[in-house]
Amino acid sequence: MVFSFLITIQEAKSLIDSYYEERLDHMSDDERIEEADKVSSRIAESLSERAFSFSPNEYISIHRKLFQGIYKHAGKIRDYNITKKEWVLDGATVIYGSASELRATLEYDFSQEKNFSYKGLSMDEIIHHLAVFISNLWQIHIFGEGNTRTTAVFFIKYLRILGFSATNDIFAENAWYFRNALVRANYTNLQKGIHETTEYLEVFLRNLLLNEKNELHNRNLHISGLLNEEKVDIGNVKVDRCFQTSF
Repeated sequence: MVFSFLITIQEAKSLIDSYYEERLDHMSDDERIEEADKVSSRIAESLSERAFSFSPNEYISIHRKLFQGIYKHAGKIRDYNITKKEWVLDGATVIYGSASELRATLEYDFSQEKNFSYKGLSMDEIIHHLAVFISNLWQIHIFGEGNTRTTAVFFIKYLRILGFSATNDIFAENAWYFRNALVRANYTNLQKGIHETTEYLEVFLRNLLLNEKNELHNRNLHISGLLNEEKVDIGNVKVDRCFQTSF
């Protein structure tokens, strides 16, 4: 099954504006606008290129191309550990990859995905697998900043070589949802009955790949459940992390 996938320059610009999740406090508004403008044009350029290699080096290269001259660490793996307070987690943080293991973890995830066969899978199974793969890749967070934008560009290019081609502005319109879905796919708090789940990410991917019209509301992802009009019982939704080890 093949779907058509096109992304315009304007969509790319909207994508980068929404993905700008890691701005430095000391930057002025003008500096932030300048950075967003530079990176948005680079995203558009990257997505227009047909060349692609499914490898850790390609992933790192995308980060370098997007942020060269903007971040000193462009294209460099971080050598320090990080935490990030997340609104969707009520101020808690995802546990990101350990600085000492980043390269090894990245190479492992790529090798597992490269050896995985999609043959015989239903579309539901394909979407679940893709959600687990991209959430794991994002969780490593190998760069100091710019991880979500790099992951989004890489993911779009990877989907294309898998044969997906869909006209979709979902990244432009729901970029914060996409990031929050990645966060929820990588957060567990047993005391509060919260388990990591790719449920929200899979809904996003169904819109992206199948052109479904599922509503994407950030309030539904908040761990308190109080912001969700229907109060989803997040504690009852669990995607086994062990599933990824079979890839």
